[in-house]
Amino acid sequence: MRTFDHVGIPTCEPKPGEVYNEGMKVWLTDFAKSPNRIEWLRFDKDSWMPRLIQSTTHMAYRVTDPEAEMKGKTVLLPPTDCGGGNWIAFVEEEGIAVELMWQVK
Repeated sequence: MRTFDHVGIPTCEPKPGEVYNEGMKVWLTDFAKSPNRIEWLRFDKDSWMPRLIQSTTHMAYRVTDPEAEMKGKTVLLPPTDCGGGNWIAFVEEEGIAVELMWQVK
């Protein structure tokens, strides 16, 4: 099961309130503070993140069964621990990156 969470939009412009994720080499805004649940992403030139994530808008969903959601799809970013029991992965669907988000207790 999927529940819409946010939209991620790559940008080259600094955005108010962005914070740096050193591991992914990207500046991020907090989508929870956006009335439209927009997350702005500004990647460093040497970011290792897949090109599709860096170049296209992505949709993000909270999921209950991440393995089932990834099955048979191109995995752009394998399951990644974001801390605090929060995990993400990215898959490709319909030519765009789709972020899967879940919690592990």
